Amino acid sequence: MSTEPALSELSAAVLARGGELRAGGTDTTARQRSGVSPGPFTDLAGAGHLRGTTPLPGGGLRIGALTTLAALAADPQVRAGWPALALSAGTAATPQIRAAGTLGGNLLQRNRCWYYRNPHVSCFQKGGTGCPARAGDHHFGVVSGDGPCITPHPSTLAMALLTYGAEAEIHGESPRSVADLYGDGDRLHQADHLLRPDRILTGVRLPAPLPGERAACHRATSRAHAEWPLVEATARLALDGATVTHAAVAAGGVARVPLRLTEVEAALIGREATPGVLAAAAATVLARCRPLPQTGYKATLFRDTVLEALERAVGPAAVGPGLKPVYS
Repeated sequence: MSTEPALSELSAAVLARGGELRAGGTDTTARQRSGVSPGPFTDLAGAGHLRGTTPLPGGGLRIGALTTLAALAADPQVRAGWPALALSAGTAATPQIRAAGTLGGNLLQRNRCWYYRNPHVSCFQKGGTGCPARAGDHHFGVVSGDGPCITPHPSTLAMALLTYGAEAEIHGESPRSVADLYGDGDRLHQADHLLRPDRILTGVRLPAPLPGERAACHRATSRAHAEWPLVEATARLALDGATVTHAAVAAGGVARVPLRLTEVEAALIGREATPGVLAAAAATVLARCRPLPQTGYKATLFRDTVLEALERAVGPAAVGPGLKPVYS
């Protein structure tokens, strides 16, 4: 049987039965156990052709949606050519989750709001008419954006892929940018992405590597291990001497969708990567911040997390020619 009919059958099964698709199962199992998502689930695990990497014409790389985070983090080709993605995959979650969690699952996972994940509480995400987090405990909420839901998107890999301008492949549709999986967040009333339940994310396409790229990631968490980040940032830089010739920066944990920080990039390109320039560039994110009553702390944490990622990308902890990756 060809791969196309197999995927079509999986898609048709979701349309006929309802429920949702399941990849590695790390998120769906937790939601099923809590009673938030009863299924039925249509498994993608048998679609082996959705695993692994394939070189693309022009030097790019295609990564199958069922490739695990652990495989991405360890892949020599990804580490050498797309280090920001490898670093992000290696910092996400725990070793056990990385061994089972997939690229596609990470991009399309559901948010971690405790109101959404409580089966006895109604909210926008479950078809309700309100957001109980607004009047309740929302200290892990957004610090940027005005959407109806105030829980940050949890995808670490989406944040990294934004810095590459990566494309998402969708079965039966034309490729779209990874950013277009989410939009600006205002349309994410009952989901954490814009794909229909029966649509299958088959892979991601990366452009050719950036020569001399230096990359770093940093997560600010409330404890040292196995914790969702309060704020995280990824930075990709290229330098000519001390002058920044290319910059791509993104952040997670601060908005309803992962954010590409074009203002930080504009403040860096063409300037020497001095401590003052890096600090000024990181500070530009403060203009994005509209804190909720309990998320004011995230504004300065957002700035400082971006600054840490930039400093690591410039300094010896960066990933670049002859340098050893540092996971943090």
